[in-house]
Amino acid sequence: MRVARPSAGTVTVGRALPGAAAALVLVLLLLVIVRLPWAGDLGMHAATVERLRHSLLHPGNPLVDADTPSPYYSPWMLVLGIVAKATGLSVFVVLRIGALAGLALLVTGVWRYVRTLSGHPAAPALAVLSLLFLWGPLLLNWSGFLGLNSLALTVSYPSVFALGLSFHLWAWLTRALRAEDAGWGVWLGLGALWAVILLVHQFSGVVASLGALAAVGAARPGRELLPRLGAAVLLGLAVLWVWPYYDFFALFSAGAGLEAVHRPLYQHLLGRFGLALLGVVALALRGRRDRRDPLVIFFVLGAVVFVAGGVSGHYAWGRALPAALIPAQLAAALEAVSAGRRAVRTAWACVLGAALLVGAWAQVGTVGYVVGRAALPGVVAAKYRAPWTGYRWITPWVKYGDVVMARGVPARQIPAYGAYTVAPGYPDVFLADAGRRDEAVRRYFAAGTSDGVRSGIVREYGVRWVVDRAAGVRDPGLRRVAEGPGGQVLYAVR
Repeated sequence: MRVARPSAGTVTVGRALPGAAAALVLVLLLLVIVRLPWAGDLGMHAATVERLRHSLLHPGNPLVDADTPSPYYSPWMLVLGIVAKATGLSVFVVLRIGALAGLALLVTGVWRYVRTLSGHPAAPALAVLSLLFLWGPLLLNWSGFLGLNSLALTVSYPSVFALGLSFHLWAWLTRALRAEDAGWGVWLGLGALWAVILLVHQFSGVVASLGALAAVGAARPGRELLPRLGAAVLLGLAVLWVWPYYDFFALFSAGAGLEAVHRPLYQHLLGRFGLALLGVVALALRGRRDRRDPLVIFFVLGAVVFVAGGVSGHYAWGRALPAALIPAQLAAALEAVSAGRRAVRTAWACVLGAALLVGAWAQVGTVGYVVGRAALPGVVAAKYRAPWTGYRWITPWVKYGDVVMARGVPARQIPAYGAYTVAPGYPDVFLADAGRRDEAVRRYFAAGTSDGVRSGIVREYGVRWVVDRAAGVRDPGLRRVAEGPGGQVLYAVR
């Protein structure tokens, strides 16, 4: 009995469809960059570029008026600061440029790394789609996590740039391990790249390190490569040691203040990451074929760190979860093109396609960052999360270097426009008096605080402006200046 084979046209369509879908998603992300929706840490990164624009050598704390180092002063932020200083472009235009660079680096990095795992033409596009959509029905928007909605909101963050570099590191390292003639220059370059990733975004640097360990473990390098591998590690450590903007190694003792922030990463795991279980099945199949499969080793390392963080209460270790998600998502994509028999590949492709559609529908609200809620159908608008409103409305009065008393979300946004706040809107491991500043803000806005105590706080921190709700603080030392969105009011200190 003769079995009918798929026609050449059918095969071509099957290969082209993932590429076309991935291209559409990338166009969507490019349009998102044009809009640059504001949420999360965008204010921190804008403030960092703003400080570097004014002083490349001694920028000081990016959020408060204090002369302290900051882990946000990374090599990538330094480049963006130089661009801002040299061109005079708005900080938000510079962040758009950074977003374009980060997205390009991420896409090319995924393509290069996947090419070390599979030569199938559709593999890179399937990998991009799986990284973006194999998540779950509950959205998780977090720096370093590559779901489409999360990436749309964080595309200008250093984490995207660092993850892009990470994929390039894994591809470069894999090829160097396979090549017998990779010279010392290649290995030293790998060590320097590893250090740059750690400096740009420390949590993504952990993911990069675990992926690199997986590549080395899978390759089982011979003794002749060990000196070069050791030299790469030593050079990387030296780069970390000499970086002048902050003490990288001091971060190892600074995790205690980050645990509460990262505890949510251990909640709603099935709802947030359930579709990635398809990748776990794919990893099991790959592991049966090759016990030293790099994706399997990568997944195991990431899962061990994540589980250890949950068991020990070191919830900041949860930021290593992409080290388990990325190999699972890549394995799910690759199984559709690398499983043994054609029937098995076809069945897997159908299951993967269904999972990708479910994941895409869960994140379809991302389209709203381009067209706005009003243009969305009702069922899609229900999945849309409106971004924050900026504080450009205060800039006619508040100038660079002014200190603003604010709390909550405003404290996370106002420094983006050049002003300082009394307390940082984010945990700051190098700011020794962060707790005292937080308490000062709490006391200032407390209903029972006396006018004298408020005046003392204003004098101590050089406060010139206060941003609060119209029905908020009652202080005779304030003069109402302007109103902003959501009932916010800018007050001048008399």
